[in-house]
Amino acid sequence: MNLNPLVPELYVSDFDRSLGFYRDRLGFEILYMRGEERFAFLNREGAQLMIEQPVDPERIWNTAELAAPFGRGINFQIRVGDVDALHASLEAHGVPFFRSMEEKWYRRDDELLGHRQFLVQDPDGYLLRFYQDLGAKPVMRA
Repeated sequence: MNLNPLVPELYVSDFDRSLGFYRDRLGFEILYMRGEERFAFLNREGAQLMIEQPVDPERIWNTAELAAPFGRGINFQIRVGDVDALHASLEAHGVPFFRSMEEKWYRRDDELLGHRQFLVQDPDGYLLRFYQDLGAKPVMRA
């Protein structure tokens, strides 16, 4: 198993609900799980994250009270191979979009990097931005 150097761990309010969302709706696979600790390590096309419902008061690492929506001020960008198929699947299952599908070009120095992307929130309000790479093109100077 190849672990990424940075893997976010997200506290969730209902482990079963969140696990179902990530696995059944977003297509993440469970790399491993500790059910008794309400913990799972998840992967989708190399994007890795952990979810945990805090149960052991000695192991809760909150710096402040958790209040919905969790993850305020952050969004997770996740590259996928077929963003349209994922978008269509979520739409068919009635998952609401925070931002529907769009094509967006971001400037990096003298080039533009293209993304086809959309955003959803998980059951606890974490913002997830799924995208497919559209390549790069030069910045057109006026």
